[in-house]
Parts: sequence; C-alpha cells; structure tokens
Amino acid sequence: MPLPLMPKATAVWLIEKTSLSFEQIAEFVGMHPLEVQAIADGEVAQGIVGYDPIQNGQLTREEILRVEADPNARLRLLESALPAPKSRGKGARYTPVSKRNDRPDAIAFLLRNFPQLSEAQIGKLLGTTKDTIAKVRDRTHWNSANIKPRDPVILGLCSQSDLNAAVMAAGGNPAAPMAPPEDEDAA
Repeated sequence: MPLPLMPKATAVWLIEKTSLSFEQIAEFVGMHPLEVQAIADGEVAQGIVGYDPIQNGQLTREEILRVEADPNARLRLLESALPAPKSRGKGARYTPVSKRNDRPDAIAFLLRNFPQLSEAQIGKLLGTTKDTIAKVRDRTHWNSANIKPRDPVILGLCSQSDLNAAVMAAGGNPAAPMAPPEDEDAA
C-alpha cells in the first residue's frame, strides 16, 4: 500500500485534528502503533509541524469521518492525478572514494572467473569504464602489480543478485564452481 508524503508529519496532524485510533493512524502512515502513541505523548517528533493530508489531496474529510465512525475501518490514500515518479534506472552508479581502489581487484576477479561477461556488462555491474577493464586485462593498469582478484560482492561494489543476473544474461551458470585461484608464486 502506498504511504502518504511525510508520514510523521501526517501522523502529527491526524493525532491533533482527528479522533482516529493509534492503530488506524499507524497503519495509514506505515508506523508502529507504539511510535504513534509516543508522538501523541510528546516523546517523539517534537517540533514537527503537522502536514494536512486533506489540503494536500491525500485524504478527504469524508474518508476521515467514515473511519472515525468505525474502529475497524482503515484510511485509504486517494489516487493521485499526478504521474507516478519513475524509478531510477540501473545506470552509472556512484562508488565511494574508499572503494574506488577496489574496482581493479573486482574487475580481475570477474575476468578470471566469468570470462563470458562482456566489457559492457562488467562496466555496468561495477560502474567502471571499458578502458579500465582493458587495462586490467592487458596488465597495463598503473597499479597492476598490486591487483589481486577479489569478489566484487564481498567488496560491496555490486550485489550477488546483480552479479547472478549478469552471468545469466551472458549465458553462464552463476552456481558453477569458480576456477581455482592460480598460484602466481609457482610460475
């Protein structure tokens, strides 16, 4: 069920201006009834100005009166005439500065364990460029001496489900056992 805008402020307004039960308010704004009770007691949300859901087109006065009359009834959010906001795509993503040095390690891991992934898929998965992927592959990266293949999921650069989806799209089996790590000292 969609929630109203500014749930705590809406809860403050409903507590102050209506005789709805804490459970009814809690279910409408997506909070726990004890949190709504704490707002009513003044323990939580001090200083928050109430947000009028009637004035903002989320509820009608008739809907509030209907629910006040029946303790088992629940408030329903009005359908908005505005188009729903589009969810953000899975395009370029921000990688924190602290994790940027881990990208070449993750690229090396993917190149070694999932050779079926294209450069575009690796770039989208890790938020990196084809140029960086090519440099890691060719060992011409500025830090290639220190690159150790490490799992991008463990590094926090992508989720396991995103990695599995990319491998499946490339025609591989994400559950297949990974190649054993090559011992570089033995060579």
